[in-house]
Parts: sequence; structure tokens; C-alpha cells
Amino acid sequence: MPPAVRTFDAALLAWYAREARDLPWRRTRDPYAILVSEVMLQQTQVARVIPRWLAWLERWPDAPALAAAPIADVLGEWVGLGYNRRALRLREACAHVAEHGWPDDLRELPGIGPYTAAAVGAFAFGRDELPVDTNVRRVLERTAFEPDATPPDLGQALMELGATVCRAREAACGACPVAGHCASAHAVVIPARGSGARRERFEDSNRYVRGRVIEALASGTDLPDGIELERLERAIASLVADGLVRREGDVLSLPA
Repeated sequence: MPPAVRTFDAALLAWYAREARDLPWRRTRDPYAILVSEVMLQQTQVARVIPRWLAWLERWPDAPALAAAPIADVLGEWVGLGYNRRALRLREACAHVAEHGWPDDLRELPGIGPYTAAAVGAFAFGRDELPVDTNVRRVLERTAFEPDATPPDLGQALMELGATVCRAREAACGACPVAGHCASAHAVVIPARGSGARRERFEDSNRYVRGRVIEALASGTDLPDGIELERLERAIASLVADGLVRREGDVLSLPA
């Protein structure tokens, strides 16, 4: 390993040992628990995921338990985490594990892509793999760092650096443990806020309406008020097409 790489690794890992957030899924090597955390964390803030992850594992502590759970219960427990199809793919992956065990190639599991496979492989099984999420990619691009080896702690440290210091809209180079080895230190170009196309409000999106429909069906309450009938019908039709909702005449329900 080149000296520059060793120095970068050492500085980053020392910082991570001091500053890492105490996240509950970092205290386990259970592949099921880590898989659940990785799926929940996709486009969902850490603070929202922590209590949901803890409640999920209390209800379904292992892959066979989740595989045996009714789909309606799984979707009901997922309410508020968004992208409800992730819950179904997670249950399908656990059904595969319950029947066949954990495959060597984790991408064989339903709905598991390269990043999630690498994360579970590294953090649960200790494999020399680097899970490259948005935060890790940003850090690698800004620093021009090319690791020769990728022990699990290095992947966690790169994620932590990207999430807390080398952020998309705030590069805190003065607090960065590897600023002395970074190609972009104190010269990171951050796009001005409001640049580019105007973003759609979440409340105006089809995903918002889909989530409200799932929430209503899971809790046994009426469909949401205040949403135009056309938007509501479009959301319901997409949920039915995705297998997340059953429709028999005018009656809607979650899958059995």
C-alpha cells in the first residue's frame, strides 16, 4: 500500500473511532439486522430510521420471522418510511434466506442491488468490499482517494465523513481529518441553492398520495381527504399495478 494511502486511511480511521455516531446497526454483525437498516436508510433520514429499525427488529427479529409475516402487516409497519415496494422486496429477500440461507453472492437476493450487497457483505460478513453510496462517492470524487483495500471500518468511515463533514452543500474542510490529503480541500465548489430546475413539492407528488393510501388502509381509516379524485385514482391504480393494494370492485385492501 502506498504511503499516501496508508496516511489517508490512518487519519480517517482515527477520526472515525473518535467521532462516529452511535447508530444501533453499527453494534451488530447480524446480516438480517444490517439488511433491514440498509433498506430503510434508502432516501430516509437516519433520525427517522432509528426508532423504526428498533421496533421492526423487536417485531420480526430474524429473516424467517419476516418471511412468515402477512404482507399487510409488513406494509403497515413500513408506513412513513416511503417507497413501500422496498418493504415487499425486503420480505422477499428474507423468504429466500429463510429457505436457502444467505447466498455467497448477495445480489441473488430479490431486490438487492450492488450497493446493498456490498454493505451487508462488508458490515455483516467482514468482506473486503466498499459500499459506494452517495456520500462515499462524493468523498472519493472530492479527495481523489483510491483505496487499495477496503476493510469494513473504512467503508463506515467514508460514509460518516460524507454524511457529517464532506456534505453535498457544506464541505467543512476545516474539520476534515483528511483535508491535508484531499485534492479539493478548501476549494470545493458547491452549487448555489435554488439553481437548476424547480423541485416538485413532496405533497404534490404521486408518492405522497400513495403513502397516504397505504397509511389509511393499514390503519383502517378512510382514504385521505383534500386530494383531487384524479390524483387519488392515479395513485390507487399504480399501487394495484405494483401489488401493494388489492381492489375488488370498490373495496380496497392491503394484500393478504
